Amino acid sequence: MLQFLARRLLLVLPVLVGILFVTFVITRLVPGDPCYVMLGEHATEDTCNQFKVRYGLDKSIPEQFFRYAIHITEGDLGKSLKDSRPITTVISERLPMTMELTVLAMIFASTVGILLGVVSALNRNSIIDTLTMLGANMGVSMPVFWLGLLLAYFFALVMKGTPFQLPPSGRLSPGMSMVPLAKLWGITDLDGMKGFLLALVSNSAILNGLLTGNYKLTLDALKHLILPAFAVGTISLAVIARMTRSALLEVLGQDYIRTARAKGLRYAMVIRKHALRNALIPIVTIIGIQTGGLLSGAVLTETIFSLPGVGSRMVEAILSRDYPVVQGFSVVIAFIFVFTNLIVDASYAYLDPRVRVK
Repeated sequence: MLQFLARRLLLVLPVLVGILFVTFVITRLVPGDPCYVMLGEHATEDTCNQFKVRYGLDKSIPEQFFRYAIHITEGDLGKSLKDSRPITTVISERLPMTMELTVLAMIFASTVGILLGVVSALNRNSIIDTLTMLGANMGVSMPVFWLGLLLAYFFALVMKGTPFQLPPSGRLSPGMSMVPLAKLWGITDLDGMKGFLLALVSNSAILNGLLTGNYKLTLDALKHLILPAFAVGTISLAVIARMTRSALLEVLGQDYIRTARAKGLRYAMVIRKHALRNALIPIVTIIGIQTGGLLSGAVLTETIFSLPGVGSRMVEAILSRDYPVVQGFSVVIAFIFVFTNLIVDASYAYLDPRVRVK
């Protein structure tokens, strides 16, 4: 098992370096000068030359990339061209929101999706199967912005004054605020990775509330995430349900399933211990892909529900040609994708021991 994971880890570095280089080159080949975008009508040739020298944009692309790679190895992602804020600070402010949304959405999508897929497979070609797959197809087809607006209208206006009323937008209710954990715990050393990780935890409303004992904050944050998680998780739910159905049907037709039934094992045990476990590998793959995609930012969902996440900040940085912010988020997103794939690979080895020897 350890050798299997070690081989996977060795493949991480070239992937990260490749993604970093491609992103670095693409951001500089995109038409538009960041100087004119930032300064607007006040931009002159002299001021733009000073701007490029200040941020090292006057150097060649290979030299810029070499310097940037050195800074990354030191844990420095640079500063924003727009407001000169450290990239690590910008990421620590935006990433926790997206992570909270992704975790809740995937819990909802995975739980309900696998359940519906199993029910559909066990009732193949029945009315239950037809209705379940029809619902899955509708879930894939519904645009997120339409579903999000519909949910906000129904639960915020139609259900107003009832126990089912939910907030239509925002991260927290007015009056709710998060306490910086570093200040609360008296931590002054906030440099490097330690400070970045502490900022990530501190800026997570759910974790902040749990760690500070402010459970009202946690409940309020969860309440604000119900509608966004449902909206963005619906598509993933439909994909997982369809994959679960097809994978389970394929396994149910294998000889060892018929043998297990012929030996007198209970049908529920055959499904749970034999069929479902062997059908989980393609399901886990889909869950990993969907999770990585959501962690890279759900732009439409964040915009509809006014959530300060990764997607909206990335779009803003791309439009303003803020190279360091785009590169910083790309590095973090690439690392998240690689880490998610590593977890999926580890789950392969757990679900099917034969994978470990490959």
